Amino acid sequence: MQYIRYCITHFVTLHKITLLTPAAKKTLSLSIKLAIIGLAYWFIYRAVSNKAELSQFKDLVSHVSENKVTVTMSAVCVLMLLNWLLEAFKWKYLTRRLQRMTIWRSIAAVFCGLTWAIFTPNRLGEYGGRILYLPPSKRGYGVFTMAVGSFGQNVVTNVVGATALMWFVFSFLHLNVWVLMLLTLLAVALAGIMLICFFNIRWLAVLLNKIRFMHKYERFFNIIAQYRKRELAMVMLFCLSRFAVFSSEYYLVINLLLPQLSIFPMLMMVFNMFFIQSALPTLDLVDVGLRGMTAATFFSYITSQKLAVIACVSSIWFINLIIPAIIGSVFVLKIRFFDRTA
Repeated sequence: MQYIRYCITHFVTLHKITLLTPAAKKTLSLSIKLAIIGLAYWFIYRAVSNKAELSQFKDLVSHVSENKVTVTMSAVCVLMLLNWLLEAFKWKYLTRRLQRMTIWRSIAAVFCGLTWAIFTPNRLGEYGGRILYLPPSKRGYGVFTMAVGSFGQNVVTNVVGATALMWFVFSFLHLNVWVLMLLTLLAVALAGIMLICFFNIRWLAVLLNKIRFMHKYERFFNIIAQYRKRELAMVMLFCLSRFAVFSSEYYLVINLLLPQLSIFPMLMMVFNMFFIQSALPTLDLVDVGLRGMTAATFFSYITSQKLAVIACVSSIWFINLIIPAIIGSVFVLKIRFFDRTA
C-alpha cells in the first residue's frame, strides 16, 4: 500500500517539475538513468560472482551430451523470451484503456521494469520501471492496471500450488484424516476465494474507497472496476500461458540432469516451490537461494540429487532474471522522466 501511494504521489507529478531548465532536466534525467543502470549492474555482479550453484551446474552438465545441453538450454532461452513476450502482450492488453501501445513499446516497458525489479524488494521496482513508459498523466492509473495483471498471475500460482501441495500432503505426509480434511478444505477455499476475487476485482476499488487517505486517489484505482469478466478471462489466459511456459523451462532443465524423474511428480514439486516462494517477501538477487532451498526440500522426497536440483534452479534464475535485467538496461535509457506529453 505504501508503494502504491508513493507511485501515485511521485511518478504522476514528476512531469510537473518546472523550476529546472530543459538542459538541467536532461542532465538530471540522464543521471537518474545511469544511476539505475549502475545499481542494477552492481547487484547483478554481486549476485553472479557469489553463486557457486552456477559453477556446479556447469560441472554437472559436463557429463551430459554437449548437443543435448546446447539444445536444452537454447530451448529454455527461447521459452524465456516467449514468457516475457506473453507478459508484454498482457501489458498491452491491460493498458489499452489508457493508451494505444505498440507491442514493441510494451516489450520495452516490460524489460525496463525487470531491470528495476532486480534490486527492489518483492520486485516492486517493476511497477516504477514499467509505468514510466506510459504518458505522465496515465502513470497513476498504470500502477493499478499492472496490479490487475500481477494479481491474475498470483491467482494461477496459488490455485495450482494449493492443488500441488495437497497432492504432496496426501502422497508423502502421514497425517490424521481430520487434518487432511481440514487442509483440503483450506486449499479449496483458498483457490475458490482467489478466483472469485479476481473475476470480481471491482471489489478492490470499493475496498480502497473505504480507506480515508486513499480518497483523493479514487480516480486512479477506479480503473480496476472498469475491467469486465470477459477482459479478466483474457488476462487469465495470458497468465496461464506464462505459467505453462515457465513450468516448461523447469521441466527441461531438471530433465536434463535428472532424466530418471517422472514428469508428474517433478512438476508437482515445481508447483509447490512456486507456491511457497510466492508467499514469502524477498529480493530477486537472493530469491535464488530461497528457491533453491525450497526446491531441495520438496525434491528430497523424490530424489537424493539435492545438488542437481539447486543447480537447475540457479540456472533458470540466471536465464529468467539476470539476462532480462541486462536487456532491460537498454530500455532504461529511453525513459522520459520529465516528458509533459499527456
